[in-house]
Amino acid sequence: MSIQKVVVAVTGASGSIYAKVLLDKLASQTKLTNVGVVMSDNAKDVWKYELKNELYHQYPFQFYDKQDFFAPFASGSAGYDAMIICPCSAGTLGRIANGVSTDLTTRAADVMLKERKKLILVLRETPYNLIHIRNMEKITEAGGIICPASPSFYSHPINFEELAGTVINRVLDLAGLEAGGFKWGTEPDT
Repeated sequence: MSIQKVVVAVTGASGSIYAKVLLDKLASQTKLTNVGVVMSDNAKDVWKYELKNELYHQYPFQFYDKQDFFAPFASGSAGYDAMIICPCSAGTLGRIANGVSTDLTTRAADVMLKERKKLILVLRETPYNLIHIRNMEKITEAGGIICPASPSFYSHPINFEELAGTVINRVLDLAGLEAGGFKWGTEPDT
């Protein structure tokens, strides 16, 4: 099955560079028919603070309000293939792990789990406390994937975007999308 419809949620965790690189790479995907994006208010504030712009408005995707429960991916019948929460705050992790659907992000995550679709949480928190670890366990047991925002260095990234790309390429691979980038056992891209 090829991935065609993806939901991206951006929470207020630090790490807007990860969201930017993800949206950049999704914009270059040719086989996607639909990318829906939901950003929390804090995500917009953190993006502006960390990246010093508000360019998320310029991506060619449909953006949905955080309380828009009429968004297509709020229902399993819309047939979305994957959801990526990037970056994912510990609060969002906890709400999803405990079945608390108070906004579009947590509702869409609940839909992905109940429909047995790919749900990938790019957790941006350190260190973890026991509550975080248990919440990660719950999501993993329910079928979700925890992919911490832990960059790799063996491809010799030369700037922040390339460093973030080491995580995002892994996320795209996990989602079943073309990621490119460095693969162990190959020469780094130059």
